[in-house]
Amino acid sequence: MQTHFTEAQLKDPATARSNEVLRACVHCGFCTATCPTYAVLGDELDSPRGRIYLIKDMLESGRPADARTVKHIDRCLSCLACMTTCPSGVHYMHLVDHAREYIEQTYRRPLSDRMLRWVLAKVLPYPTRFRLALLGAKIGRPFAFLMPDARLKAMLAMAPKHIPPVSRNDDPQTFPAQGPRRMRVALMTGCAQRALNTDINDATIRLLTRLGVEVVVAEGAGCCGALTHHMGKSAESHATAARNIRAWWAEMQGDGLDAVVINTSGCGTTVKDYGHMFRNHALAEQAQAVSAIAMDVSEVLQKLDLPAGGAAPLKVAYHAACSLQHGQQIKTAPKNLLKRAGFEVVEPRDAHLCCGSAGTYNLMQPEISGQLKDRKVATLEATAPQVIAAGNIGCMMQIGSGTEVPVVHTVELLDWATGGPQPPALRDEEQDAGAVAVPRLR
Repeated sequence: MQTHFTEAQLKDPATARSNEVLRACVHCGFCTATCPTYAVLGDELDSPRGRIYLIKDMLESGRPADARTVKHIDRCLSCLACMTTCPSGVHYMHLVDHAREYIEQTYRRPLSDRMLRWVLAKVLPYPTRFRLALLGAKIGRPFAFLMPDARLKAMLAMAPKHIPPVSRNDDPQTFPAQGPRRMRVALMTGCAQRALNTDINDATIRLLTRLGVEVVVAEGAGCCGALTHHMGKSAESHATAARNIRAWWAEMQGDGLDAVVINTSGCGTTVKDYGHMFRNHALAEQAQAVSAIAMDVSEVLQKLDLPAGGAAPLKVAYHAACSLQHGQQIKTAPKNLLKRAGFEVVEPRDAHLCCGSAGTYNLMQPEISGQLKDRKVATLEATAPQVIAAGNIGCMMQIGSGTEVPVVHTVELLDWATGGPQPPALRDEEQDAGAVAVPRLR
């Protein structure tokens, strides 16, 4: 694609990077075939190619973002399926992230939008605040029909039936390896996950230590910054990311780290991009070092030779989170690990399409998100699974709100298959009088 940025514009590092991305695009349109919003809406401007044209025009002209451009950029899930499909290697993620930052700086949203985004940015990345908000939503859910805004209804619907108690495993500490130490890793405990589902981090710690890994929860680490980053609030996202970088760098310089382990794939995609985010920052070297050792938990488990067999004869439908299969290009590891543990693994039709969660997307674009959720649930249920496994808390909450099939994190099943407790979601299912009994481990 031909671009016409001025020399002055190209002095801005973000614009220079966007120029590189734009020039890689050859207008082929392959991306439209795998774009979830284009599949739902059928509008060229709601496809990656259409959004690229809008972003190019906005950035080249230097004009403030207009309502039309904002509407179509806001509808983008950042699922990155277009990057998997693109034969030219267009790095759409960096381009749309820059567009969102530019929109945040130049466009004044309606008051209701500004308030919603402010609340999300000030609540979701903070586990205690989020937990309190979930309690409030749980109380207010019976009155959701009175809410005039579909986004407010979506926020009330987000509250799980059971809000788990705080897990002290998420506090800064070190969990020693069982037997000879094979690795030393820092576990990213995250933010929203700590309020929504504490079983995931607990299972991760049990599984890794059982396999000879010393697990550190570093002092000062917390939210990865993805939630605010994808809203274009760069100052806030960089501040939280910088705290992580400093916390993990301190561990790297102390007793050393073999990996920063992340069990929420949306966070993993962002942490692996810290090197780019901080390329012109005083923390550039540290950020690059952290990104270099950031790994999804499935990548680490592949290195540890997970014991074969041992699982209950369960049929598991594996949902591939977009941030894992497209953002990190991790496609086979989780499925191979589940198969190695003894589970029967099946995949739904159109596994490349997003479930509609996408961070805060299900709260800000509930109608489109709902359509994508219905599609995803239908294809998963068509495989007749006994359990659905995913590697991202957002996907788990989204899919779980539309099906009676229990939804668990991949690592919970692997922990169970290697000697850990049965995932609580499966125990709850057994207690349901109308549920099909879940087999116990052999």
